[in-house]
Formats: sequence, structure tokens, C-alpha cells
Amino acid sequence: MIGGGPGSFIGSVHRMAARLDDQYELVCGAFSPDETRAREMGRQTFLDPARVHLDWHEMLRGEADRGDRPDVIAVVTPNHLHHEQAKACLEAGFHVICDKPMTTTWADADDLARTVVRSGRLFALTHNYSAYPQIRLARAMIEAGELGALRLVEIEYAQEWAATAVETAGNRRAEWKTDPARAGAGGALGDIGTHAYQLACFVTGQTADSLLADLTSFVPGRRLDDNVHLLLRYDSGLRGMVWASQVAIGSKNGLRFRLIGNKGSLAWKQEQPNQLSFTKLGEPPRRLERQAASIAAAASRLPAGHPEGFIEAFGRLYADFAEQIRARLEQRPAKPEALLVPTVEDGCEGVRFVLGAVKSSRQGGVWLARGDWTG
Repeated sequence: MIGGGPGSFIGSVHRMAARLDDQYELVCGAFSPDETRAREMGRQTFLDPARVHLDWHEMLRGEADRGDRPDVIAVVTPNHLHHEQAKACLEAGFHVICDKPMTTTWADADDLARTVVRSGRLFALTHNYSAYPQIRLARAMIEAGELGALRLVEIEYAQEWAATAVETAGNRRAEWKTDPARAGAGGALGDIGTHAYQLACFVTGQTADSLLADLTSFVPGRRLDDNVHLLLRYDSGLRGMVWASQVAIGSKNGLRFRLIGNKGSLAWKQEQPNQLSFTKLGEPPRRLERQAASIAAAASRLPAGHPEGFIEAFGRLYADFAEQIRARLEQRPAKPEALLVPTVEDGCEGVRFVLGAVKSSRQGGVWLARGDWTG
């Protein structure tokens, strides 16, 4: 692991996800350039002190030639470091699991995509919401035509944690997430807006053709957006809306979507993840419980009625990626359900989306065609 030292939320999430299905063992880490913090994380994770590194470059050099070298490296550092670190891992022959958003610039995203192809290594991006069982069920239902022709997709992701100037109150996570040099061009847009857009892409199987965005920084002095309103248009005729906010008092992690076609609709809430509401035209709503279909069962671990949520979905991505690596080692096709892990191409789409939304908003909230998002 690169990054994820003491106090890191996302680092601990990655470690829990990796352990969940007994598919991984953490064997080395460059958790922090601060020796005290790095050694403390090494003690907490019971690592051999010789494999706790203070510099990630040194870790790659030292671990590459070992007989028990790692198969995969997780990159869980702030956004601006992802490109350099993930690229170096790939070029050193390691598979990579990278936190989102993938990079902060289009040049870096494009370069990383080319590096994945050139290296022949596997790359996973942790948009974990796409691994919830009922999300995969929704995707399968849409692919099967149960909603008919899609008309509307609405995604909402509301949080309250940044409703005040937490970045000036000693919150390390907030400090870098509101810093354009480290977070990139988008604040709430890059942090949770990318999750919302990726979820829309994953479930519908479509990417937007044009967008219109209004980005706002409500907290005085904040350098990046903390609230986003977006409209999306698709070549198929589908229309979309995204609201992503980190100043929505009363909302903790309020991710939800609604999809409407000409035959029916689906609705889902992350805070009630095990139910999917399905309504056919002219019929009352039906509540589909988790494991109601094979694709949901394949993404689940527990019997119906036992909730699975955020960590379990993160763990599903890790387990699916482990299956991809094993299949590569055993020279066999990976199980089809393991191929739903977000890829470097999904990472590029997320970066493209952020840059297009920022550009649209800066131009006064105008429609931008897809080809203009990164230009």
C-alpha cells in the first residue's frame, strides 16, 4: 500500500476491504514519509519492520526483486499523487488498485491509460458503489430491457461534513480535499460527483454526450466547489440530473438514484442498500430484496435479511480483482461477474467529466459537447 497512514479514512477502508474475503495479505507499505507515522501503521498492521518503507520509490525498488513480492499495490494517497505512483507501480510490474478520482488532469489520465496497456498489468479503480448487489441487479434489469427505453436518470449525493470551514479547523482530510493543488479542479465534484456520474454510467451502460454545470462554493474562502448541479444529455435521448453537495445539512451519506424508462422505473438509496424499488407502468411498486436474482447473489456474502453495505461493496471490488489476477496467473478466463470492476477507462471518464463540468460552470453554466470537456 502507498499512503493510508494513521488516521487515514480511505486507507483503513482499503485494508478492511482487502481482508474481507481472505483474498489478500498486506505484506509491505509506504504509509507515510513521516517515520513515526509509518512505523506506527506498520505496528498496527503487524508488518515486518523491514517492509515498512518511508519512501514509495524505495519500496518499489526493494520489493520488485523479492521472491515473495506483492502481486498488487493499492494507491490511496491524495488525488494529485495517483498518476505518478500508479504509473510507477505498473511499470515495475505490479497490478494496481487506485482510489478515485484517478488523476487531476486529462494528460495524466490519458498517460495512465496508455501505461496500463503498455505494461500489460491489471488496473482497478475503487468506485465501490457499483459493487453493491442491488446496483448490479439494477444494471442487469436495464440490460434485459425491463425498464424499456430509458428516459430519465437522476442521481443525488448529499453530505453535510463540509458545511463549515472544516479545512481551517485541523481536519487533515478536509485540508487536502479543498486544495486545488492536491484535489484537482473539483471539490465536491471530484470527491462525490464522480461517484454519482460513474453510478449513472454503470447502471445505464451509457456515457453523457453533453453537460451543463453550476458549481458553487458556499463556505466563504473555500477554493473549490462544495455544491454541484448538473444536467446531462445522452445520444440515446436519455436525460440526466446530478446533485452533489457537501454542505447539505441533515445528510450524512445520501447517495440515491432514480431511473425511469417507458415501461418502468427503479429507485435505490445507499443508506438502505439492500432494497431496490421497481415499478412497472400501471402497477404498484415492488420492493426487490437483495439476492432476488443471480447477479445480486453473486455480489453477496450473507443470507437475505443480513445487511451488506459500504465496506462489503468495497470488498467485492477487491475480491473481483483478486479473481482477475488469479485468472491471469492460471491462464484462464476470469468469471464474468468479476469483470464489473471499474477500469482505467472509467477513471478517464471521471476525469473527463470533472473537467467538463468545471469548464461549463466557469463559462456561466453553458451546454458543452463531450468533445469540448477536455479541450
